[in-house]
Amino acid sequence: MATDLTRPDHEHHLVRYSGHGSFSPELIARAAGSSVFTEDGRELLDFTSGQMSAILGHSHPEIVATVREQVGHLDHLYSGMLSRPVVELAERLAGTLPEPLTKALMLTTGAEANEAALRMAKLVTGKHEVVSFARSWHGMTLAAAAATYSVGRGGYGPAAPGNFALPVPDRFRPAIVDEAGELDWRRQLDLGFDLIDAQSVGSLAACLVEPILSSGGVVELPPGYLAALRDKCHERGMLLILDEAQTGLCRTGDWYAFQHDGVVPDILVLSKTLGAGLPLAAVLTSPEIEQQAHDRGFLFFTTHVNDPLPAAVGCTVLEVATRDHLDKRARDLGALLRSELDTLAGRYEVVGDIRGRGLLAGLELVDSRDEGAGTAGAERLGAAVTRRCHELGLHVNIVQLPGMGGTFRIAPPLTISEDEITRGMAILDQALADTSSLL
Repeated sequence: MATDLTRPDHEHHLVRYSGHGSFSPELIARAAGSSVFTEDGRELLDFTSGQMSAILGHSHPEIVATVREQVGHLDHLYSGMLSRPVVELAERLAGTLPEPLTKALMLTTGAEANEAALRMAKLVTGKHEVVSFARSWHGMTLAAAAATYSVGRGGYGPAAPGNFALPVPDRFRPAIVDEAGELDWRRQLDLGFDLIDAQSVGSLAACLVEPILSSGGVVELPPGYLAALRDKCHERGMLLILDEAQTGLCRTGDWYAFQHDGVVPDILVLSKTLGAGLPLAAVLTSPEIEQQAHDRGFLFFTTHVNDPLPAAVGCTVLEVATRDHLDKRARDLGALLRSELDTLAGRYEVVGDIRGRGLLAGLELVDSRDEGAGTAGAERLGAAVTRRCHELGLHVNIVQLPGMGGTFRIAPPLTISEDEITRGMAILDQALADTSSLL
């Protein structure tokens, strides 16, 4: 058997799955609160909440207690059976959401939940075409991958037919501007749908988008955009599906990011944050849409649909988020985080933009020498800053999209302390100081 001698011993039997990226260089032994610890005892502040999921931090005592109790009582069932945790979670979720989002389907991952949402939308509308943002990430399964444009499209053969990309309304890098040089998002949206209408075969079923694009560079939709997008959808008989895998459950300062815009989707997808690090997702919709789907024979029968163990965890997550006012906590700590990031922006010319909401923030690196010649300098710097942060004890995630340099996606647990935010920002400050000379 051939062996790759350039890889650490612990990677020899593992498939690499992050494109051209690699695994973190150290094995993680345990995690607690806002930190993870390597096998040799080194601490890393976790500013990604695991995979943007652990909103209550790692090993939260109430989550641990719920898992221990539930796994010894009732963990898994035949998928046609119901349990009290599932019924309770559906009721609790409905209580956090505006009407008419009162019907819930419990699943495992965001990709699976997006598959279910798209399947439901296609069945209810009788159509098959799907619109999503040109820098979207909705998952790696068939329909979700077909609606994902940020990465991973090349080399896998044909995607699901009938998928269209909508330009991203990026205020920092506007594609279409008004007389003042600012993003003209209304004109961009109109032109985007002109192109979609020209390509459509008359079978537009749904629009699947994030209210804040996360893997797309932490891009917050301009005020009024989501309402205008909803209107475009409804004019065409399409359903608006919002993927709040990363923005749901208080992270942005509201319970759900769509509440900031006063727009209620036809279908809402939750994952990541709902399980606070455990595999739990949900699709929520109205009684009317649920009834139409049921009447048409909606089928999404999977091994772990409505499993009691993750549902019990979800109930605990909602209980803690409500009791501890995590929406307000995200707003308050987000203001501190933004202040620290603004200070860095004033100190380093390579920091081009700070954006985001609550405890989901983006810091985009730029290199003036890249102008007109790509973004190679910013990409090199982003990789160097990431490595230096890791060396200094901070785990952060850099979003590197083709031709766009690098944006740090900062999403610590909602239970993080002010001191930990300040410490993490001090490490990022030091990393920028140590690497800026590389440009």
